[in-house]
Amino acid sequence: MLCNSTNHIILSASKDNKFELVLVGKIMDRKVGDVIAFQDWPNFRPNLTPREIFMEGSFGGTYWKPIFSKVISQDLSKQHLEFKRWWKDIDDCFLIGESYNKRINKYGVSCGTGLEMWETKGWIREQDPYGWVQWYCRFFAGRRSPDDGRQVRRWLAFAGPMGRFRIQLINKVIAANSTFDDEGVSPVIRQSLQHWAYRLNITDYEERALQKWKSSVDGRGEFEH
Repeated sequence: MLCNSTNHIILSASKDNKFELVLVGKIMDRKVGDVIAFQDWPNFRPNLTPREIFMEGSFGGTYWKPIFSKVISQDLSKQHLEFKRWWKDIDDCFLIGESYNKRINKYGVSCGTGLEMWETKGWIREQDPYGWVQWYCRFFAGRRSPDDGRQVRRWLAFAGPMGRFRIQLINKVIAANSTFDDEGVSPVIRQSLQHWAYRLNITDYEERALQKWKSSVDGRGEFEH
């Protein structure tokens, strides 16, 4: 089922995990940055679809390039074709580039680490040898797995309401006395958040900025009588 509203969409998987056929073709008209809510995981609320992550320019264009996965001891290639319909009109240099090109990235900066480091840290599971975004693509398409809880917790830790990347970016915007969408404020963090399917919006910015202001006022005792 796919339900649209002015500022978010709600997705729920069918029993056979095949709602991909329902949402592909309809979701392409959504506004980038609209919140995505999953009925079975209400605390997981990214606001970029898998298509938008790559359409906007991410991972220096190399995320889906051929790899040797140490996790499953296998050469892998053409894995992006699992979601072929999502990549319509997206050039291969945004998906399977051989070498990292920061000019591909939306914010024109390099950020993040490579697959080898992710594997060394134990962040990669056999079911998704390319990492978190591959998991997100499959989750978005309807698959549910025992690894979902861990992957959602990772998202919350980085890009959720109290996620360190989101909080850091908001604090930097406040310190710069700028606006939530000023791409000149910490483009590296903005690019990193995009890799986690999130873009700072005015609602999230103002909510956190208000909390920060209230905390500072309370700390000065200005609410005391």
